Amino acid sequence: MAAAHPDRRIELWFEDEARVGQKGRTTHRWWLRGQRPSGLCDKRFTSAYLFAAVEPATGAEVALVLPTVSTAAMSRFLAELSTQIAPDTHAVLVLDQAGWHGARALVVPPNLTLVPLPPYSPELNPVERLWLYLRERYLSHRLLEDYGAVVDACCAAWTALIQEPGRIQSLTSYPWPPCLNS
Repeated sequence: MAAAHPDRRIELWFEDEARVGQKGRTTHRWWLRGQRPSGLCDKRFTSAYLFAAVEPATGAEVALVLPTVSTAAMSRFLAELSTQIAPDTHAVLVLDQAGWHGARALVVPPNLTLVPLPPYSPELNPVERLWLYLRERYLSHRLLEDYGAVVDACCAAWTALIQEPGRIQSLTSYPWPPCLNS
């Protein structure tokens, strides 16, 4: 990438999406041995999708809450991410191989290059650890009344995450990308 863009600084970003909704997921809880912890169960299915990209080296982040995952939603997210990249910079965005990430109709801004991860390898994407953290601390064991409440919960969780200095870096600093270790 550096050879293709010799006049620009290269940044390594990672992207993923997470569904957040009324039908929650179970998480770990401390409880008395031999007893089940009480928990909330919601049978409704309203949800939203939290799109997020992070640069583990600096802790820079961009997130949007959108109603669906689609090529149009991904194009919207990439446009927003593109505005956050410095003018003298080209960003390499590592993401999974979801269908909307490689669709022909996807609009990729010129200051971004998409690099897909190998199939079935979520453990290579540092953003997956952010989802675990947000679910464990902010998004589980809650009843969300409607779509607006789901969006508010996503926004509140992401805001709480970015207000913790160094948290994104500590969660997303994986040893395998060589540029993160220098």
